[in-house]
Amino acid sequence: MPPLVAIVGPTAVGKTATAIRLALDIDGEVVSADSRYLYRGMDIGTAKPTVAEMRGVPHHLIDVVDPTEDYSLALYQQDAYQAIADITARGRVPILAGGTPLYINAVLEGWRIPEVPPDPAFREAMEQVARERGPEHLHRRLAEVDPAAAARIPATNVRRVIRALEIYQHTGRPMTELEGKSPPPYRILIVGLTLPREELYRRIDRRVDEQIAAGLVDEVRGLLAAGVPTDAPAMSAIGYGEIVAYLQGETTLPEAIERIRYNTHRYARHQTTWLRRMRGVHWFDPQEPGWYERLLKLVRIFLAGNETDLNAADVD
Repeated sequence: MPPLVAIVGPTAVGKTATAIRLALDIDGEVVSADSRYLYRGMDIGTAKPTVAEMRGVPHHLIDVVDPTEDYSLALYQQDAYQAIADITARGRVPILAGGTPLYINAVLEGWRIPEVPPDPAFREAMEQVARERGPEHLHRRLAEVDPAAAARIPATNVRRVIRALEIYQHTGRPMTELEGKSPPPYRILIVGLTLPREELYRRIDRRVDEQIAAGLVDEVRGLLAAGVPTDAPAMSAIGYGEIVAYLQGETTLPEAIERIRYNTHRYARHQTTWLRRMRGVHWFDPQEPGWYERLLKLVRIFLAGNETDLNAADVD
C-alpha cells in the first residue's frame, strides 16, 4: 500500500512549518487538516501559511470555500482522499498536517459519514429551540432518539447536537447506526509534535500579538463589510468572534485580545487531550536538539517499507 504521513499536534506547535520542511526533504505535498484554512479571505486570524512560507510546496484544501459557504465533514473527507490519491498518483508523498480532530480522524480511520445534506430550515428551527428553551432541551431530544450520540456529544456543542438530530430527521435512523469505519488503503505513519504547556502558551500569546499587529481587526472588519454574517460557521473560529464583539462595541480591544489568548489556550488543551488518546503516534518535542533529524530518519525508514526497522528504531 502507498504511504501517508500525518503530522498532528496542538495549535502553534509548529505543524505547518514542519510539514513544509518535511515535504521538501521527501518530495511531498501537504494536505491541510485544519478547518480554519478552508476559508478564503481568513488568513491572519487562522495563521494560514503565506505563499513565501509554503516555499514552493504544493498545498491542498486551503482557500476552498467562501466564509459564507458550508463545508461538511463528509465533503472534507472526500476532498482529502481525492487530494491524497492525486499526490500518490504523481509519485509524491502525501503529508496530512493539521490539528482539527474530526478531520484527522475522519481521514486516518476512514469514518463512514452519513451523506445527509444540510437542511437550513431544520437547523434554524433547532437553533431557535436552543435559544428559547436552552441547549439542554435539544440534548434531551437527541438522547431520546440516539442515546449513543448524546453520550458523546456535550449539550454545549449545539451545532453537533443539531447535526445528529438532522440526520435522524432525514433518515429515521440514529447517526451512530449509520456510522462506521473503513480504513483507507494506505500505510500510515503518525508523527506528533508536543511542547511543555508553558512554552506552548508562550507561543500562542506571541502569535496572537503578531496577528493583531498584522491587521486582524481590519481583516474581520473587511469580512463583515463583504457581507459575511456574524453567525456564519467560519466566524466561529477563534480570533474572529472576539474581534466581532469588539467591533460591535461589546468589549474593548485589550479585552478581546485577552479572550483570544484564553480561548486558544483552552482549545490547545482540548487538542492535547484528544491527541494523547491516539494510538501509534511517534512524539517529538521541537525544543529538543536534533528532533527534526530524528523525525526525518523515522519517516525515511517508514517510506522504505521496513516495518521491522521502524518499530525497532530508537527515534522516539
